[in-house]
Amino acid sequence: MFSALRLTALATLLSCGISLPAAAHSPAPGQFAEQQLRHIAVLFPGRMAGSPAELLTADYLQQQFVAMGYKSNRRDFKTRAPWRSSDGQMQWRNLTATSVIAARAGEVPQEILVIAHLDTWRPLSEADAENNLGGLRLQGADDNASGLGVMLELAQQLSNIPLHYGVRFVALSASQHELHGSEDYIARMKPAERKNTLLVIDLNSLIVGDKLYFNSGQHTASAVIKQTRDRALNIAWHAGINAATRPQHSAVEPELNAFDQAAFPLLTVEATNWALGKKDGSQQRAISPHFPQGTSHHQTDLDNLDYLDRWLPGRITARTRDSVRILLPLISELANPAPSKKET
Repeated sequence: MFSALRLTALATLLSCGISLPAAAHSPAPGQFAEQQLRHIAVLFPGRMAGSPAELLTADYLQQQFVAMGYKSNRRDFKTRAPWRSSDGQMQWRNLTATSVIAARAGEVPQEILVIAHLDTWRPLSEADAENNLGGLRLQGADDNASGLGVMLELAQQLSNIPLHYGVRFVALSASQHELHGSEDYIARMKPAERKNTLLVIDLNSLIVGDKLYFNSGQHTASAVIKQTRDRALNIAWHAGINAATRPQHSAVEPELNAFDQAAFPLLTVEATNWALGKKDGSQQRAISPHFPQGTSHHQTDLDNLDYLDRWLPGRITARTRDSVRILLPLISELANPAPSKKET
């Protein structure tokens, strides 16, 4: 069950739209996000959990957050990764992953948590490596420099407005389920932090799919779904942006999300291709012969800027723009209820 405080805090959010004043000669929505996406993909490929590239990425992100005025710190996490050799033998490799946390307090203790994983896919077997899944050459432009770029633009824009509810941005490492980075972050949350987290927004792989999908967690209350997922789709519809929610009954089950399993209100944002399946459900379909699985799927030869710009021309610009055009007003509304509706 959700706490009364959490539902009360979110109960007023739909009626509290605010507008952000446009600065003179301000860049177009998504422009800064795209710049950051391209910068991270080119300068920090192979940013696997525990790698030097990951640590350099964490340093860069922290510098960005501090320059925006956020209180920011890095957090190390010791874990281990499985490795299966070609003869089937399993080994375990110890590693230290590094996440970045940046926060800006609001007038009250409650806050909105925005996460995006900073690491690229880490090969778990010789078969992964032979099939160019992950590794040192993977730019991870879609998965997940796109989420990091959009996160940084949201942080930049939200640094300049008053906040009733605070915002916390987490560039999370060790995102693969085998590495348990999300579980470690949740385990370190103090009881007050858990209680005061009104919503978790998870940004992941925002480029390749033909639509942006906004989905709520299975443990998210219906009232919160209306105020978050449905509100995001409403903003998209008014802006003429092609967005949707994943069919309720799906032939392919969604990936497990640790925040959902821990019963946090959750909104996930991703781009993919869902098509009707044989059992009235849905499945990922090909975007084109160049993306046969409907995603870049950790593949070094697909998830890089040259390939994306060639086969999906203009997609990076359009998708970073659309993501910001939906998420910035949504989070601004959530963080700033109308004055007459704020709890006393």
